[in-house]
Amino acid sequence: MITIVNYGLGNLGSIFNMLRRIGIKSYITSDPEEIKKAEKIILPGVGHFDKGMQELMKSELKEILDYKALTEKIPILGICLGMQLMTKSSEEGDLQGLGWINAVTKKFAFENNNLKIPHMGWNLVSIVNKNVLIENDNSESRFYFVHSYYVKVSREENSFLKSEYGISFDSGIFRDNIFGIQFHPEKSHKFGMKLLKNFAELKIA
Repeated sequence: MITIVNYGLGNLGSIFNMLRRIGIKSYITSDPEEIKKAEKIILPGVGHFDKGMQELMKSELKEILDYKALTEKIPILGICLGMQLMTKSSEEGDLQGLGWINAVTKKFAFENNNLKIPHMGWNLVSIVNKNVLIENDNSESRFYFVHSYYVKVSREENSFLKSEYGISFDSGIFRDNIFGIQFHPEKSHKFGMKLLKNFAELKIA
């Protein structure tokens, strides 16, 4: 059973429906007591970094999520803003992030090209470190992105996927039981289904 955290920002229904489509049980909750009992967590998110952190703190979920991630070490997957909240800080706001992974969130800023912001649509990912969420079978994996900010890790060992949009950025990050992806697996058809299935089957020793 996967717990999808509802803190007021996120594409919750789409994630729930995609999991149901592939036969994975999940439920959506904002109840701290329910989240305390979670065995696997998805932290989704669409919107502003500071607003996300404010909602996590206001709802008393930050401390619970810290405990689940860092002490109990259950598998946690951050999606889009949920991934960015796992970093130390963001150029989008002034608040500190969860800081679970040594990384920062930066704004796309292009000069002398025609690339639009936000980065929106299908894009390829390249596997840079072996990871349980995506197979390194030399096939091209494509995922659906919608974002104006991107993550940059401090240590390359915490990146497992990279993508190109004017620059190379970290589209998949991890540390032990903690995983973050910039793209939306719930909008990424068979590629997203496979990644979510791998997360659902994940066992952390």
